[in-house]
Amino acid sequence: MNVLVIGANGNVGRLVIEKLQASENNTPIAMLRKKEQVENFKKQGIQTVLADLEDTVEEIAQAANGADAIVFTAGSGGNTGADKTMFVDLDGAVKSIEAAKRAGIKRFIIVSAMGSQQWLDPHPEWLEELGPYYPAKFYADQWLKNSDLDYTIVRPGLLSDDSPEGKIKLAKTLVERGKITRSDVAQIVVDSLADDNTIKKEFDVINGETQIQEALKDL
Repeated sequence: MNVLVIGANGNVGRLVIEKLQASENNTPIAMLRKKEQVENFKKQGIQTVLADLEDTVEEIAQAANGADAIVFTAGSGGNTGADKTMFVDLDGAVKSIEAAKRAGIKRFIIVSAMGSQQWLDPHPEWLEELGPYYPAKFYADQWLKNSDLDYTIVRPGLLSDDSPEGKIKLAKTLVERGKITRSDVAQIVVDSLADDNTIKKEFDVINGETQIQEALKDL
């Protein structure tokens, strides 16, 4: 499967690329927005395409041509201005979803944020801490859910750079906050691509006691 990774130069995106490259049945394609990023990926034998989330839907669709699936891991981060959050986390995600439709790509996995699905309901106070970040994630996810794509929405807890644990706890909504390693999030993405049980599913996830593949099969 040829998998276009949007946000390939980000912390989670690079790990998704690494795990896809190490897998037997997947070929990663890194979507990059800066020419200077290309050489580093090419040295690793990774195919690249140049495109920016502030480009048009058609330009992103052209970059996606030849892909069988899209993984959206792009994010502005919690410390950027509201404009960048909206341009990347909301507008960029929506453009990518529409680009997938134009390119005839059905499979779409998005890395969102734990708890974002609660935005319009009574929700924990910590959802308010990052300004527009959570509403951006919420509306991007809603756009994906309302598309005809075979989506999976992964909503990780607090991200850490610790060594992968390989074990998780997931649910449509988790009551408690918790951490999860970026490596484990990347593995969830790759394993979800191989598991049709994750199609049309969304879940919060933190590190826990269940092996990743087992947890995904029990969704």
